Amino acid sequence: MINQAVDVDLAELEKLKEAHQSLRQQISRIVVGQDAVVEQLMICIFARGHCILEGVPGLAKTLMVSTLANCLSLDFNRIQFTPDLMPSDITGTDVLQEDKASGSRRLSYVKGPIFANVVLADEINRTPPKTQAALLEAMQERQVSASGHRHGLPDPFFVLATQNPIEQEGTYPLPEAQLDRFLFKVFVGYPSADEERQIYRLTTGTADMHVTKVLSGHEIPELQSLVRRVPISDHALDYAMALVRATRTTETDKPEYINKWISWGAGPRAGQAMIMAAKAKAALDGRTSVLIDDLRAVAAPVLRHRLVTTYAAQAEGQTSDTIIAALLKDIPVRAGADRIDGQVAQVFRS
Repeated sequence: MINQAVDVDLAELEKLKEAHQSLRQQISRIVVGQDAVVEQLMICIFARGHCILEGVPGLAKTLMVSTLANCLSLDFNRIQFTPDLMPSDITGTDVLQEDKASGSRRLSYVKGPIFANVVLADEINRTPPKTQAALLEAMQERQVSASGHRHGLPDPFFVLATQNPIEQEGTYPLPEAQLDRFLFKVFVGYPSADEERQIYRLTTGTADMHVTKVLSGHEIPELQSLVRRVPISDHALDYAMALVRATRTTETDKPEYINKWISWGAGPRAGQAMIMAAKAKAALDGRTSVLIDDLRAVAAPVLRHRLVTTYAAQAEGQTSDTIIAALLKDIPVRAGADRIDGQVAQVFRS
C-alpha cells in the first residue's frame, strides 16, 4: 500500500536518470575513483540536503565538490574555517556607505560567501561554536538574518562541509544539533593502487581538466520536486521507522546491545532523511518507487552521525557503523517486500 497519492512524470524521471549518468561520466574525468562518495553527494543534492565529508587531506574533497557544482552550472564558494573566523565573515555584514551626490550615509548589507548555490565549509571543526552556529539558520531555514532583516539564500542551496579526522588539537567538535542538520555524513577513504597510479598520471601531465555542464541551475529545483513525488510503500516506510526507532534505548522492541552501546539514538529527522535519500537514489536510477535496498543503502550515511555511542561501545571497538551494520542484519524485512515494491512501480507506469 502507498502512503500517499503521487504523480511521477516518467519523462522527467528518464531525464534525471540520463543526467545522473552524464554527471558520473563528467566527474570521473576529473576525480579518479571515489565513486561511492560522488554517488552519495548527488543523492544529497537531489534530496535537497546537506553533507559532511570526513577524510584526511589530499583526497580531492574540494575538487570533487567544485567539479560537481561546475557540472550543474551552480555558483560555488569555498570558506576556509579557522579559529579566528567570525559569523559575519560567513553571512555578511552591514557597511556604512556614503552617497557622493547627496552626502548622505546609510547602512548597506554586503552579502557574505554563504550566498552561493554550493558552499564548501572546509574544515568546519576548526572554528569556534559561535561561527559554526552561523550556519544553522542558513542550512535549516535557507535564509540569513542580519540587523532585523531576512535575506533569502539562492535556490538551490547546499552546504558541503569537510572534517579532518586526524588532528584533534585546536578543533571544536560539531554539536549534535548541528550534525543533525546534515542529511549525510560520508567517509572519504584512500584510493586503490590502480586509482592512485591514474591520479598521478592525470594530475602531472597535460590532460584536459575541463568538464561539460550537464544541467542548468534552474533545473535542479524541478528535479528535487520530482524526487519528493517518488512513491514509497507503507511497508518500506515502516522499515525505515523500525531502523530509526531501534537505535533508541527508550524502545522496548530493540536488540539487546542497544542499551549497552548507544546512549542517545536517532530522532524523527533521521527517518525523514532516510526516506528522502532513498527516494533520490531510486529517482537517480530511473525507478518509480523506493525499494528496501534503497533504504538499506543510505542507512549508514544517514545514521552514523546521529548516534551517540557509550564508553562501553568504544572499549569494545564498536562504532556507529558497526552498530548500524548489526541493525541492518537484525531488523527483519517483511516477507514479499520486493514483490509489493514491483506492484507499486507498475501502478505509476500505467
